[in-house]
Amino acid sequence: MILLSVGPSPGALALPFVASEIAAVGHRVEVILEPGTSRFVGPAAFAEPVALVDGPSETPEAVLFAPAIAATIARLARGLEGGPAEDAAKAARAAFVAPDLDAGTAANAAVLENLAVLGEDGFGVIRGRGSGMAGAEEVVAGFLRGLGGPMSGLRLLVTAGGTREPIDSVRFIGNHSSGKMGVAIAREAVRRGAEVSVVAANLETAEPGTETRIVETVEELRDEVLRRVGGVDALIMAAAVSDFTPASPVREKIRRGEGKTTLELKPTADVLKAVRQKNPDLFVVGFAATHGNPVPDAREKLVSKGADIIVGNDISLEGLGFGAEENEVYVVSRARAGERFVPRASKREVARVILDSLLAEMTKERQR
Repeated sequence: MILLSVGPSPGALALPFVASEIAAVGHRVEVILEPGTSRFVGPAAFAEPVALVDGPSETPEAVLFAPAIAATIARLARGLEGGPAEDAAKAARAAFVAPDLDAGTAANAAVLENLAVLGEDGFGVIRGRGSGMAGAEEVVAGFLRGLGGPMSGLRLLVTAGGTREPIDSVRFIGNHSSGKMGVAIAREAVRRGAEVSVVAANLETAEPGTETRIVETVEELRDEVLRRVGGVDALIMAAAVSDFTPASPVREKIRRGEGKTTLELKPTADVLKAVRQKNPDLFVVGFAATHGNPVPDAREKLVSKGADIIVGNDISLEGLGFGAEENEVYVVSRARAGERFVPRASKREVARVILDSLLAEMTKERQR
């Protein structure tokens, strides 16, 4: 059981989301609202299966104080008498604080010392970029990564988004990938305790809890993946990589009045093949987007790309795949019977199945 102690500050508005996300990965969550918190968020904001309590029903596995105001931080650091959450933290396996402080308080020497004491005492301190509380996603990622999970100790590299190959200074060849599938995989891996790096093709924001590098072209993606992949346990190539690039891109904008223009294309680099050649023992998950039954194409790519798992999806199905919130896939492994069909589901659910399959296949390899 996870106990959340919600403090009286503006960051409390994010805690219903934090509580639901922690519950969504399988934890039972109980919430204590500290005195004064109802000025910011009320009991009705916390929906089932999250339970509001006056005190924990049992000794929790971990306690999260979020938002943690200066007074809470001082009580925890100095061992002062507190409420049921502070008492529970003494018996829990792990405890965390997500400070929510104004700029002056955050810079106060006594507050800084108290946070340092908590760190020395084994508390996880989840800090934001400024003086306020970290964003809701960052709190979830920091807490779950610190708590550990089935992927603790694993280092994953995930690619996401769609590459763009320049035609001229304003136009490009691209695809309809939104990056949602790759981001969902990265997010779920963080929630399971993995250390995750993301190479994101043309995505505007970084996924909290990951180290993210933004790239544009296939060449940039290939170079970044090859630079990072030597330090990871598995690569998940969810990015939609362009198969072709203009043979002679133009530095300036091609104008309409310049007459008929012919565009000559050449193949792009095969990123997965390049990775496999330099990293023969790396566990690799690839993707195959096809019109129609994706299983034959996925099976062919297992061999031609040297992958361990290929995730195939039929992009002709309406409302699925590129840009959609849902997907329907086959997760195909090297074993002939290794085909798992995932019917229409949220990309979050699909991500969970992909990560389950990755863990199962990696475990089989280690046992051989």
